[in-house]
Amino acid sequence: MRVVLASKSPRRREILGMLGVHFDIISADADESSDILDPALLVRELALRKGRAVRDLLFEKGEWNGDTLIIAADTVVAAEGEILGKPRDDADAARMLRLLSGKSHHVISGVALLMGDREIAAAESTAVRFAEMTEEEILAYVASGEPRDKAGAYAVQGLASLYIEGLCGDYFNVVGLPVHRLNTLLSAFAGLSLRELG
Repeated sequence: MRVVLASKSPRRREILGMLGVHFDIISADADESSDILDPALLVRELALRKGRAVRDLLFEKGEWNGDTLIIAADTVVAAEGEILGKPRDDADAARMLRLLSGKSHHVISGVALLMGDREIAAAESTAVRFAEMTEEEILAYVASGEPRDKAGAYAVQGLASLYIEGLCGDYFNVVGLPVHRLNTLLSAFAGLSLRELG
């Protein structure tokens, strides 16, 4: 079985690699604009769109068959009634961090699997508690460059760990790929575990 990760994210690549999964990386542009206000429904839909875009690309190349499994994912942060994706610029990153400072929020990831003419998607949510950040700390963190391509403008596995008091749920979900949810989804979808994709 050929496994394809439909993502440019180095973090998702690292997580799958750490699990011993053998996979190819193929990404394709997918329309990420949406009016969906429920973050769990949104990330499921966006993960499916990313997976479908890669499926269409493989189909055009004559490489899509029943023995190819596509794994796609999307992650957002939900805080104070707002859905936070990747910041547009450094000012937007600082705004997001001010919103998260001293409060709890949820990181929601959608994961989708596509194989043959079938597809399935699910969402996972993890609660994260941020410590209070001073304005100086926020600006210094933004200046580090780390927030630029991260949902919610932070990386739990990076410098932001200095300000994370705790989390409830799947840590890897916050990094960008909910491992346990992906494994249970794969079992329901294809009767396989991630362990067997090595």
